Amino acid sequence: MKPLLSEYRNLVVLRTFSKWAGLAGLRIGAGAMDCRAQPRTMMGMKPPYNVNLAAEVALLASLSDTGILLDRVDAIVKERGRMYRLLCEIPGITVWPSQANFILCKMPDGRGLEVYEAMCRRGVFLRYFDNDLLRDYIRSSVGKPEETDAVVAGFRAALGVD
Repeated sequence: MKPLLSEYRNLVVLRTFSKWAGLAGLRIGAGAMDCRAQPRTMMGMKPPYNVNLAAEVALLASLSDTGILLDRVDAIVKERGRMYRLLCEIPGITVWPSQANFILCKMPDGRGLEVYEAMCRRGVFLRYFDNDLLRDYIRSSVGKPEETDAVVAGFRAALGVD
């Protein structure tokens, strides 16, 4: 998106380091913008505390090791595709395409909590949604192949699919 900065004066491109750099919880990221007014506006909205030293050190270490980090991103993207394909094979589940490090699935109507609780009993902890917009939805992070296999096997077992 950065090449569009010169074309759109009001564009702000933000990048978190939480997932791809493994710095979740440190609340660190970067922003790029073309207009001089935008940084002032953003600084006016930020919390009163700046980035802490631990986050800064971790960020600099990550930036010196981007090859390894990008290899991890490639592995997650590959595994996300495999996970998506396997989940789509399970009857009754609606799987939403994803460009993130998670996949959102709609369980059969009224069975979301049942499936979620069955997964918890198996030691597979996912994010369950129970609100008007996402009733019966479960979100699974993309991880290692064996973790994908555990999610798929757990869904199949909970839904009684061979």
